[in-house]
Amino acid sequence: MASPETGVLAARARALAVLRIRSTALAVALLPAAVAVVLLAGRATGHLGAGTGWDLARWITGGLAVVSLLLAALVAVVVARARPALSPSVPISEKSAPDLYRLVRDLADRLEVPAPSAIALTPDCDSWLEDRTHRAHGPPRRSGAPAGGERRVPEAPVLVIGSPFLWWMRVAELRALLAPVVAGTGPSSHPDIAAARRFIRGLDAAVAVAARARRPVRDLPLRFVGRVARLLLRAGREHATIMERAVATAASERAQTVDYGLRIVAQEQVGLAYAGWDRLLTRVALPAWRMGRWPSRLDAGVVSALTELSRRDRLADGFASRLGERPACDLLEEPGAIDRAASLLAARLFHGGPAEPGPDWSPVGWNQYPEEVVDRKWRLEAARLHRVLDNLPATALPAPPPASAAPAQEPASAAPPLSYARTAARTPGDRPAERPSADEPSLRPPADEPSLSLPADEPSLGPPAADRRDEPQPAPAPGPTLARVIDRLAQGESAGDLVAARLGAEVEREEREEAARQAARGTSQQDAALGVAWGDGMAEGGLPLFPLQPPRTGRELLADHVTAMVCCAAVDTAGAAPGLDWLDGPALLVDGARRADLGRPVLSLVDDGDAEPLRGWLTTIGVRPEKPVRLV
Repeated sequence: MASPETGVLAARARALAVLRIRSTALAVALLPAAVAVVLLAGRATGHLGAGTGWDLARWITGGLAVVSLLLAALVAVVVARARPALSPSVPISEKSAPDLYRLVRDLADRLEVPAPSAIALTPDCDSWLEDRTHRAHGPPRRSGAPAGGERRVPEAPVLVIGSPFLWWMRVAELRALLAPVVAGTGPSSHPDIAAARRFIRGLDAAVAVAARARRPVRDLPLRFVGRVARLLLRAGREHATIMERAVATAASERAQTVDYGLRIVAQEQVGLAYAGWDRLLTRVALPAWRMGRWPSRLDAGVVSALTELSRRDRLADGFASRLGERPACDLLEEPGAIDRAASLLAARLFHGGPAEPGPDWSPVGWNQYPEEVVDRKWRLEAARLHRVLDNLPATALPAPPPASAAPAQEPASAAPPLSYARTAARTPGDRPAERPSADEPSLRPPADEPSLSLPADEPSLGPPAADRRDEPQPAPAPGPTLARVIDRLAQGESAGDLVAARLGAEVEREEREEAARQAARGTSQQDAALGVAWGDGMAEGGLPLFPLQPPRTGRELLADHVTAMVCCAAVDTAGAAPGLDWLDGPALLVDGARRADLGRPVLSLVDDGDAEPLRGWLTTIGVRPEKPVRLV
């Protein structure tokens, strides 16, 4: 087994190779100046001729030297001033987590390495060390201090911990997991390795600065710097990669003496936490983010999600029994406040939400999630679906059946509408009109308002009610009913193509408007004011940095909206309720139990135009699709 010193020596050798590339680039930049100095010195001492050829050579090399020095100075200034990118994180002060700092320092003492200079949390399932010694990342200079009066004291890197680990892992597991990470501060403190890392990070930041150049003429110097930085990065890529591998190997070897057996268990928990965190973000948090709400206890939700996963998955059996031990979040003084900050940062990274709460960006608790997110999400999607149906051209709407028994003078628009059973709807003369319930919206105008279906010149006096009962009544306007959606999509296999296309265009338009609002409301300068540093090349390309889901197709959007319409009808007419599944997100609860069998009937209607499976499902649940639903 190799010792930690062997890995450090290998990393130092590769770091020296990276620094040699920097020295070579500097030598190439100084070469014309050196030649010019030799020619001028030779002329002054008389060792070189004074002819026209030598004078021309001196002028040419002198000009090349000036240009080379100016370009080298330009590259050096841009590389020095560019801010290396930082991982967005929530800083944790020692006052807010004294036990966590004590655990990390004790771990560093056992490993005989320097302790990290600070601790930060990130909404991700990973942990690493991050160098934040660049002058742009340090505290501002004191007013009145001379420019060269202070020297920055070299600091150890910052320990960045994934916030889901603190809530899911136990204290002993977290210590075992952080052991190889903290052990990396030993190689990081080596001067050659630290210098090579600063050089690579400076080149990377310079490339990001050059990538923002948009003006073809004024930004030409930045484009040149970008080309030089890319060339140097390509030259040192292999050496830097092997250097980092050697550093990781040395840290892992040094951590073998600390809780090695528990590290294996902790690594199993990492995979489980990643699975639960991914499902929680994509299935639970994303629907809320799209509605302008952000769950304020995402890390606490990881525990519920992973507990549910261990209940369903036999491979995870027994993991939930660990919950009786002390969780790592007890190392924090105020875990709720830190969870809230990490949840807001997660919404910023994965969705592009505002940097701070506001009227259109408010937190939501898990107890209010079903009513304020799930129910509203269904009704918003159902309303969007009916808006699309309302805007379809007349030729795309289902044609009424031919009325062979109707009088010849009766207009075609007076044909009775189709009901859910695809039979002629009853007229008001067939039976007394039903009074709508209190929680059901009425589609009829109030008694003191004129009906919009009557002509404007209709006399107020007419035949008695008994005579009017036999007259044909005009067809009512189609309301927000599930029957209307089913009848439209059940016309054939291609019946939903037009609806899906219009729906995709509507969603794309809304997403463009939301993207414009996000671009107007949040910038990296605002994040820096709130204590979230990005560095060059992180947030300038637009948020979110890590989109959770690819764009959905028109058919997928249509299936989601039809599902939302079915759920609204079930809630309004069958006594169902919105619910939250920790692994699958919004759920429909019927008699207190989740119904997970709705997907196949909806896909049968959307893809094949076959409504019979969905009709059978509605009959089983007791949903009345001809009843109007409440929309947002």
